Amino acid sequence: MRRTLQRLPFLLILQGLGALAMLVPAIHAMHLGDWAIARAFLFSGLLGLVGFVFLAVAVGNRGRGGAVRGQLLGLVGALVALPVMLAMPLRESLPDLTLFAAWFEMVSALTTTGATLFPDPDAISLSLHLWRALVAWMGGLLFWVSALAILAPLNLGGFEVIATDITAAGRAALRERRAGRPGERLRRYALRLMPIYLGLTLLLWTILVMMGAEPTDGAILAMSTLSTSGIVPPGFEVGSVALEVPICVFLVFALSRLTFRNDFINRERGVLLHDPEIRLAVTLVVAVPTFLFLRHFLGSIDVDGQDDVSAAIRAFWGALFTTVSFLTTTGFESAAFEDARFWSGLPTPGILLVGLSLIGGGVATTAGGVKLLRMYALYKHGAREMGRLVYPSSIGGSGAAGRRLRREGAFVAWIFFMLFAMTIAVTMLALSLSGLPFEMTAILSVAALSTTGPLADVAGESPILYFDLGVGPQAILAAVMVVGRLEALALIALFNRDFWRG
Repeated sequence: MRRTLQRLPFLLILQGLGALAMLVPAIHAMHLGDWAIARAFLFSGLLGLVGFVFLAVAVGNRGRGGAVRGQLLGLVGALVALPVMLAMPLRESLPDLTLFAAWFEMVSALTTTGATLFPDPDAISLSLHLWRALVAWMGGLLFWVSALAILAPLNLGGFEVIATDITAAGRAALRERRAGRPGERLRRYALRLMPIYLGLTLLLWTILVMMGAEPTDGAILAMSTLSTSGIVPPGFEVGSVALEVPICVFLVFALSRLTFRNDFINRERGVLLHDPEIRLAVTLVVAVPTFLFLRHFLGSIDVDGQDDVSAAIRAFWGALFTTVSFLTTTGFESAAFEDARFWSGLPTPGILLVGLSLIGGGVATTAGGVKLLRMYALYKHGAREMGRLVYPSSIGGSGAAGRRLRREGAFVAWIFFMLFAMTIAVTMLALSLSGLPFEMTAILSVAALSTTGPLADVAGESPILYFDLGVGPQAILAAVMVVGRLEALALIALFNRDFWRG
């Protein structure tokens, strides 16, 4: 049985896991007495498992492990074709929901974007929100594993910035990344990372329930936090500091891969304190909330009650929590962040939230965006060039590793940044041709490409509803979500002749 599973295509294994996961909302709907939704998930799950068994028997003896390009193609197919199967119980549960809308929901969830086409999410059954959060959670785990098992051996997904080490240690790290067959790497990293991912989710769920959240609400929030999808239960607001504190703590796992494992690049003790992603994230988490707090504090001078210390503390916490949330491309907005607007009488500049979402979280995490490591490489290169303007004959420090990061690492980071900016420009042009105004196209483009769906609700002067956009813009945004999750370099690799010959 184990050998048979190892021979199966990557996409087929994901289909079986997705069909099996449908039993969770089916059991939940049975518990709530919602038998129509329970039948939709139960029958869809059983049908998916039957199809999985038939396909496994048909293709189970066609090879073992597969090639790297097959795994990458399977990852692309998982984001495009798999949502069709995942959308079936959603479509059967809501007769007024079109198949395209259900597919959009599942693409948004699987890419951990969290955008929704439901005009009134509070009117949707809790079991359906649980399914959205569960799909997003599985999508987060998929990219935890795929980043190390598929993208890292190809020097993609952010690893290209640190893949320029030509020393003996660097070559050894590359051999370790590529050790074993692709299928074996997937199994190895899945067995290593899944217990950590599941354990962190269960721990956060337990803490949230102890803090007063309902069990299902706590499960949805825990899965949304670890997957950075930003999906919340119906009628629920993350407004209690008691709930926001543990959520903020667990969002740290989206800032650096070193928070949940020591990988093949860094092994020394205390490396987390010297990790460039963590250091840059701490700088942003300190600077942006301080700026927002001072802005609201100065604005409160002309408002009665500016001497309210508790309101000031609550405003700073709201800025801190929201900064961490959007930096990790989750999109939770603190209720204290909203209170700060009334405290000062000033609106919060949405451009800051857009900028945080663009930067994104860490490499090989569930966060989207450009990624902190690439931004750090560009910063180090820029700082070095500014120093050379003053002292042209100076020699840069930080050793050989620092020089590689400032040179080759910054070069490939700049290439990715340009591809990222060009993708935003093309997306804005496509959305503009569909009739949307400029500000709306800019916000939606960044929200889709950085996989921060809730950004559309808070970045503009008024919330943007995906339901009102029309089928054309929705299809464009769904495609951009896939591009943002996979990253443009991975898609370009599929058109490389050497990649297919290898």
